[in-house]
Amino acid sequence: MKKLLFLLAVLFSISITAQSTYLHCGKLIDTKNGKVLTNKTVVVSGKKIQSVIDGYVTPENSDDTVIDLKDKTVMPGLIDLHVHIESEYNPRVFLSKFIDNDADVAFGSLPYAKITLMSGFTTVRDMGGSGVNISLRNAIAQGKVIGPRIFTAGKAIGTTGGHADPTNGMRKELMGDPGPKEGVINSVDDAKKAVRQRYKDGADVIKITATGGVLSVAKNGQNPQFTLEEIRAICDTAKDYGMTIAAHAHGDEGMRRAIIGGVTTIEHGTLMSAETMELMKKHGTYYVPTITAGKEVADNAKITGFYPDIIVPKALEIGPKIQNTFKNAYKNGVKIAFGTDAGVFPHGRNGKEFGYMEEVGMPAMETLQSATITNAKILNMENELGQITVGFLADIVATDEDPTQNIHTMENVVFVMKEGKVYKQ
Repeated sequence: MKKLLFLLAVLFSISITAQSTYLHCGKLIDTKNGKVLTNKTVVVSGKKIQSVIDGYVTPENSDDTVIDLKDKTVMPGLIDLHVHIESEYNPRVFLSKFIDNDADVAFGSLPYAKITLMSGFTTVRDMGGSGVNISLRNAIAQGKVIGPRIFTAGKAIGTTGGHADPTNGMRKELMGDPGPKEGVINSVDDAKKAVRQRYKDGADVIKITATGGVLSVAKNGQNPQFTLEEIRAICDTAKDYGMTIAAHAHGDEGMRRAIIGGVTTIEHGTLMSAETMELMKKHGTYYVPTITAGKEVADNAKITGFYPDIIVPKALEIGPKIQNTFKNAYKNGVKIAFGTDAGVFPHGRNGKEFGYMEEVGMPAMETLQSATITNAKILNMENELGQITVGFLADIVATDEDPTQNIHTMENVVFVMKEGKVYKQ
């Protein structure tokens, strides 16, 4: 008994003397209350925030570390709800799927993961790739490689010839007839099976392509591509498995079906009507605008040969409209979540989205809240992410300037901590 008590005492002593990190913060963004606080000390122990104290506190334990951020603005780690972490668009992308193995994709994804984290995004939601994104998520979680915390859809779900059909643009003898396992469905039963396959594969969320897309090798970028019954089957099945559902959508009718069918978020939402905005408010659906992607795609379409010819007119039509749709949706009270579609444009530029959101009327503080507390709630992580609060994970970033005074400082995050470990200082 005495031996047991001695061991417990030793363990207790270790726990109370564990090394802590003291962050001296000149400014601190209180995302919950929408305020900028000053002269705070954030104490981090292990992976979590231990305390938030007024003033600059000097640790008593000589083993503790002090990080001077007195001339910085400190805030919770940022969350991007729409990235494609496996890849980065370039004119070679269509050839890549014929010559790159999964291992090639995996090794290629490592710098994208690292630059995303170094840009201040400690958590991302991956909206579909080859399935390597699931292994990348695991490798990051196990500390084998550097990157953000990933919630991934694995392979997105589409319909035959639809935006997520992986064989679009191939010659006929290579097209085959992909089914639910490959993420292609054409019935209610297919829909259920595809969701269950994603769950089996290890996906965290479900993504559907409710309408045509800009970068798929197909003519229509906005037509509805699922029946309402198929969407309902996907959403009901996903919810049975504890998964949320994101819907890529440019056209209004496909968006309307997705909202009624029960999706959690609408991605892009380019041609969203006023009636659909009201429907989103009624159903509590979030809007993830991805303005940066729209602008970058439109610019790239003007470069000869950057995209296949079939994509160019879609990119020129759809891309420039997203920012104005966001402006109207925000003005009309639609719930806004932060997402960029990084991978369609170079990873690491995610912070540009903040400026585009503020440019058309969303206050800087609200843009920050969309990328922290709002996104944490959508991920069902609202008690662990999105705030610098006692007991939350120590995902903390900092900028040189106060983003409520200059939002473009979000394009240059200078300090990054994830789960108590400093990755950039």
